[in-house]
Amino acid sequence: MLDALEAAMKIASSGLAAQSARLRVVTENVANAESTAAVPGGDPYRRKTVTFASEMDRASGIALVQLKRIGEDDRPFRTEYHPGHPAADADGVVKLPNINLVVELADMKDANRSYEAALQIFRQTRELHAMTIDLLKA
Repeated sequence: MLDALEAAMKIASSGLAAQSARLRVVTENVANAESTAAVPGGDPYRRKTVTFASEMDRASGIALVQLKRIGEDDRPFRTEYHPGHPAADADGVVKLPNINLVVELADMKDANRSYEAALQIFRQTRELHAMTIDLLKA
């Protein structure tokens, strides 16, 4: 069984990994916000979503956050009338990704704050470990 400080570091580490994955997915969404299909009338990039789950670490007995799955948003694609575009269908309509940049930037900010919080917990726990070792030296 882990002591409380080691458990805190393990939990913070799982949070760092989860938010890092979330930031990667948000970055992919932002990068592909204007990507269209390679063929006329085809489907463009579809927004990705992240789902997390609480997983029990059997060795230590603590609950950790884990990436459950990376899914796809099933909302409809945006459309624009642009007859000269290479991805336009027979009616001149181009399908654009179902990405709202305002939502993505809000997700990015939230993931960044969660990452920073987990990092701060990790730093504080490391500092408590160092203080304990210094106490034992005296």
